[in-house]
Amino acid sequence: MNSVKQAPWQADALLLLVTALAAGGWIFSKEALAGMPPLLFIGTRFLLAGLILLGFAWPALRQMPVRRIQRGLLVGVLFSAAIAFWVLGLHHSNHLGESAFINSLGILLVPVVARLLFGDRPPRSTWVALPVALLGFALLSLNAGFNIEASQLLMACAALCFALLINVNTRVVRNVPALPLTTLQLISVGVVLTGLSLVVEHQPLAMNTSILGWFIASVLLASSLRFFLQIKAQSMTTPSHAAVILMLEAVWTALLAAWWFSETMTLLQLLGCSLIFAALLINRWYWVRKVLLRWLPGQTP
Repeated sequence: MNSVKQAPWQADALLLLVTALAAGGWIFSKEALAGMPPLLFIGTRFLLAGLILLGFAWPALRQMPVRRIQRGLLVGVLFSAAIAFWVLGLHHSNHLGESAFINSLGILLVPVVARLLFGDRPPRSTWVALPVALLGFALLSLNAGFNIEASQLLMACAALCFALLINVNTRVVRNVPALPLTTLQLISVGVVLTGLSLVVEHQPLAMNTSILGWFIASVLLASSLRFFLQIKAQSMTTPSHAAVILMLEAVWTALLAAWWFSETMTLLQLLGCSLIFAALLINRWYWVRKVLLRWLPGQTP
């Protein structure tokens, strides 16, 4: 009997905790950005998180061929582009809930990118979901007065980069275990973006006890602990099942932002975010149904 059948509820519980930590990361990051330049913040955050995970991944890394390590670090450069767009979008965002839903479009774009670059044939549900998501994004743009805000564009670029990253990860470094790969990519992002910050950013640091606390929370909770638990949970279930639960990150982010920053949504924002989330559900409907059947008493997928 495999581990997926042995502990389905443990995997689901861990993944729900991961989504909560990821959503908390949006709050931690937004608060920390009040006193740190965006690229310096995300670069040092990922570098420290990668070094922490290195302690757990070191035995596996020592056994890995140099070529695989190099591939993991190189793919980390693509990760750097995705996370740079994300943090710049977050820096300019006045509405975290909206930004989180735009960022979640990356999940929907994975099969589209696979079709364009690798010739894969996406499931029919992707083509049904895509116009729904585009309508949702259009409504968010209309909310800004027929304009796409800088934060919206940056988050859309981040979503596209994340979709490309997922495709590359499944092809270029498919034989690298998850924990060493995550460690290599976090360190790569940290080195690239910290170095880039030293060259292009001139915003002075405004560190105080509060900013330092948010930064530490971002490193320990939203990065190191989050990725460690995500890797563990994904090893206990299937990737498609995990992806369904991880979609909840945007929902938790919107709820946390409403509580912490007193954010509210206009009708257009609410409709736009709802359509994007509906598109994600449509795109993953086969697996959404399996998850629901698992959670309903007396039902089997």
